Amino acid sequence: MCLVVFFISCGNEAKKSEEVKKADKPQSNIEVQNRQKTILFFGNSLTAGMGLEIEEAFPALIQKKLDSMSVDFKVINAGLSGETTASGKNRLSWVLRQKVDIFVLELGANDGLRGIQLSETRNNLQTIIDEVRDHNPEVKILITGMQIPPNMGQDYTNEFKMIFPDLAEKNEIQLVPFLLENVAGISELNQSDGIHPTAEGQVILAQNVWEVLQLMI
Repeated sequence: MCLVVFFISCGNEAKKSEEVKKADKPQSNIEVQNRQKTILFFGNSLTAGMGLEIEEAFPALIQKKLDSMSVDFKVINAGLSGETTASGKNRLSWVLRQKVDIFVLELGANDGLRGIQLSETRNNLQTIIDEVRDHNPEVKILITGMQIPPNMGQDYTNEFKMIFPDLAEKNEIQLVPFLLENVAGISELNQSDGIHPTAEGQVILAQNVWEVLQLMI
């Protein structure tokens, strides 16, 4: 009788021990599935929506699109007016303190307008891509192409334009061919400076980005 009680007791203890072990196991897969994913837009005044309300900038418009689809993504607008690829590279580590699932890189326009050496712009963008991937190897990256007026000469303008598709191909990341497609040069879609889109222009920017971004979600 004592032996029977002993074996039953041992069996119960073993069962409890197994249950404790299961409870202690990290539920990483469940946590990853349930965690809200993040899209971070890292750019300059075009991303920040300079001259407009933050809810009129294209990242906020994309958030509305996601919400209407009941897709559990949080959009973070990390745009900063006046940002160059060099200054963006310097503040990147602060931005990457949070978990990022999709990283949208929108930098380079200010480099081109200032005539910064093309090799420097290219190298800075590559460094940003590398650091984003080092921080999270599973991150998806989208780079937005940019074009500039031929003020710096046609050779500079042409080579600047090619930086973005070249980096997209080299790093196997997604590309929006030209962020300002159907907006640049159209006066009624730009503010008085002729550079920054109006609220209506930002709607088109959101559409340009969404065409590619939706394939990544």
